[in-house]
This record gives sequence, structure tokens and C-alpha cells, in this order.
Amino acid sequence: MTGARGSDDGPSGGANARNRPGTPCWVSLMVHGPTATHSFYGALFGWEFQPGPQQLGPYARALLDGREVAGIGQLPGDRQLPIAWTPYFASDDVNRTAETVRLCGGTLGVGPLDAGEAGRMAIGLDPSGAVFGIWQAAAHLGTAVTGVPGTPVWNELTTFETAGVAKFYETVFGFELAPAAPTDADADADADHVTLRLGGRPVAAIRGVGNALPRYRGPHWTTYFEVADTEESLRRLTELGGHVVEPAHDTPHGRVTTVTDPEGARFALLEPGH
Repeated sequence: MTGARGSDDGPSGGANARNRPGTPCWVSLMVHGPTATHSFYGALFGWEFQPGPQQLGPYARALLDGREVAGIGQLPGDRQLPIAWTPYFASDDVNRTAETVRLCGGTLGVGPLDAGEAGRMAIGLDPSGAVFGIWQAAAHLGTAVTGVPGTPVWNELTTFETAGVAKFYETVFGFELAPAAPTDADADADADHVTLRLGGRPVAAIRGVGNALPRYRGPHWTTYFEVADTEESLRRLTELGGHVVEPAHDTPHGRVTTVTDPEGARFALLEPGH
């Protein structure tokens, strides 16, 4: 993890306004068994669920204290999508952004298509094969609360090397690229890490790990969710059928661990430092 959203993102727990293009504005998970998945995340994060747009099949929005934080849907039988949390980046024109994705060497897996009155969306793959979403808001602006336990706090792309793929995201979404400061998790100061910024503010990161990236997984985005107590969250997660992939460890941004849900979707838990 090379950065984290801080107090300059707006008031903690505050409602979102219309997002600047490029802003990570939503996270979504497609699974085989949404009912069991709702139970897992409901018990882990305190989420409740209400129906959302059904363009890709059954889909529900997760609510925390009545405010939208994420989405979970059922994998369509005719689409080959990974069981993984997918970050969505804001766009003022999803058709134009999708065309830029193609021109820059990416591909479109889904859409662009309308999601009812909520907005318009597409799912793309960057040139390395990592999956991400594009969201053009209408009635649904995206995640409505951040900075409290149970909400997404950061997204990071793990890939083979950052140079080419960072240029892709810079061109598609207008990110500013900045070298990430090395952390205690880095083997050396030359670690291949890039922070993606908007208006000088860090919003996401890319980590190049070379051959340390398992070929069977490939490049992928990881969503970090905030928790109040890492150890308690891990105890609850394992009781619910989840698994610990990377033991909890301290970083300059707080205590972090990588886990999976019962269907194998990876995500990270972050207990912010004080």
C-alpha cells in the first residue's frame, strides 16, 4: 500500500458530491451466490442491502447506516468476469472514455450501457489485463460515505511493471503520476510504485512487483476497506468462512491485511494509524 485517502478528501463520513472525472467513486463485486455473500459482508461490515440496477442481472447496493457504500451482483452465465472487487472511476462521458480505453491499448468487457436511472457504465481491461469500471453518474453518484469502518478507503493495482500501465491510466482518466514514497514493506528504495493523483491529491496507486506476481492471478486491483480493529475483524472474517491471505502487519498508513471472502474475492482491511 503506497498511500491512503486522508482528511483532504472531505469531511469524514460526509456525503459525496458529483465526482471529478477519474475519482474512484464506487466498488462492485460479482459473485455466484449473492445471498450468501450479502450475509458474509453484512456480518463483517454491518452492511444492509437494497435492490439496484439489474442490467447485468440481480444486483444490490450495500448500505451502511442507510447510505450506499458498494454493490454486489450475480455473475451472468454468459460473461467471463473474475470474482473480484472492481473499482469504478468517474467519467463525464462513458462513451468517450471507453473509446480512449480502446485507443490506448485497453479493451471493453462490458458496455457502455445504461444502468437504469442510476447512470451509465462500462467495464474495461487495461493493457495488462486488470479489470476496472467506468461510471457516468446520473441519479447514483457513487459511494455516499467514506472515512468510517465498513467503507472503501483505497484502491491499488498490482501489476508486473508500472511504466506502461501508469501511462494508460494517466491518459484515460487524467491522473497525475507521482513516485510513491518507499515504505517498510519495500525491499529497496527503487521499488516500482506510482501514486495516481487528481489535483495533487492521491486517489489510487500502482505497484509493480515483476515476477513476484503469480501468473495464475495476473494484474489486478485491490480494494481496501476501513475497519476499527484488525484483529477483531479477522476473527469475525474467519468465523464467517473467509480466509487470511497475508497476515496483518503495520504500515505507515495503519495496520493492513489481505483476505478473501468465501467465494475467493480478495480485498484488504485497513485499520488507520493514529
